Parts: sequence; C-alpha cells; structure tokens
Amino acid sequence: MTIIRADGLSFEVDDALRGIMTFGWLEAGGLTHDALPAEFDAERDALVARLLARYASRSVVDIPGVAEARAMFHRLGVDPTKTRPSSEALLRRVLQEKPLPVIDPVVDVCNLASLEHQFPLGLYDRAALQGPVFARVGREGEGYDGIRKGRVNLSARPLLADDSGAFGAPTSDSARTQVSERTTELLLVVFGPADRSGEQLSGMLARTAELLARYCAARVSLVRTIQ
Repeated sequence: MTIIRADGLSFEVDDALRGIMTFGWLEAGGLTHDALPAEFDAERDALVARLLARYASRSVVDIPGVAEARAMFHRLGVDPTKTRPSSEALLRRVLQEKPLPVIDPVVDVCNLASLEHQFPLGLYDRAALQGPVFARVGREGEGYDGIRKGRVNLSARPLLADDSGAFGAPTSDSARTQVSERTTELLLVVFGPADRSGEQLSGMLARTAELLARYCAARVSLVRTIQ
C-alpha cells in the first residue's frame, strides 16, 4: 500500500487501484458559507454557455475527460452508464439545459471546477473523519446512506473509507461526512483516471483552490497529487 501523510491525516491507496486511478488531495480551513455573489453566477453561466456552444451537438463520450472517467470505471468493473461519474452527471445536466444544482456555496464552487475539468471529486467535512483515509475497492455488502438518497451500494466499487467505514466514492458521497453550513474544515479528493496527465490533475486542483479562496474565504493548507 502507498502511505501518504498530509497535515495530520494519512492516505493509503490499495495496490488494486494503482495504474487505474490517481488522486488529488486538498485540505482547507476557515470556510464560510455566505451566499455566492453575482460574480459567481456570471462565471457559472459563462461556462455553461461555452459548454453548450462547443458540445451540444456531440455525443457526451466524445467530450474530453468523459471517456477517460468511463474507462476508469470499466477497468474497475463498474458500468458507467448505470452509475455515472459525478462530473459526467453535471455535464449531462448542462447539455440537457437543466440548471446546475444549488446545494451549498462550498459544494457549488467545487462542482463548477469539476464540471469545467471533468474530474469526479468528493467533498468531506474533515471534522467528521475518524482516523486515516483509505482508497480501496468495496467489500461484499459495503455501502452507506447517500446524500439525499437511500443506500449507496459500494460492493466491488472504488471508495474512500476511514475507521468508521466507507464515506466517499466518485459517484456520490455519504451523509455522515457531507459538507454543511457548519463545515469549516474541508477535505476534497479528486478521483483521477490514470489515463489523464498529472498536469491536468494539478490544473483541476489549482482551479478548485482558487475558487474556494475567492468565494468561500478558504485557507488552503495542502494540495497534493497522488499518482
């Protein structure tokens, strides 16, 4: 197993995921959840307009980033047409001319970066994590209560877990560690396909850090790519 220590947290990646997935790791504190300004709305709307103009007539799988995320799922034995990467789910909403979800300022800001760069990511309240974080494949019967949904099945699927069990995945996250208006410390994990370059992953992390600092007063304490 690969063990990476990050500001008091350790992150262990199971060998079964090596060569299939890479990870981005970002920690931030001092978060605020004030209503997002008109500047953010304008930035979001401009991105949506660009994506519609560029990709409205193309198949989703031909869009950069989508095919690589789907290939990652296939290599892990997950059908991406039934369980979609979270980044693709956002893109599909845009191309269907549906509004992006409005959840929480921190979540909405990070979703913008995920949509723009087409990397699935997970957001977690750092204070809710117990012990080290593990990236591994789900065991038989493993899962959790999802955010605004029922039981999420993670058997034989990639997941993040701590000492209290599974809490994150590149499709949907758990209610136990979800970001809320009480969250002041954040752990963000990007689930990167190994087929995408380290520069692309670093660009995604840099963009997310910039948005969090600008709109949510975040003090980003750690950014790392894990290949």
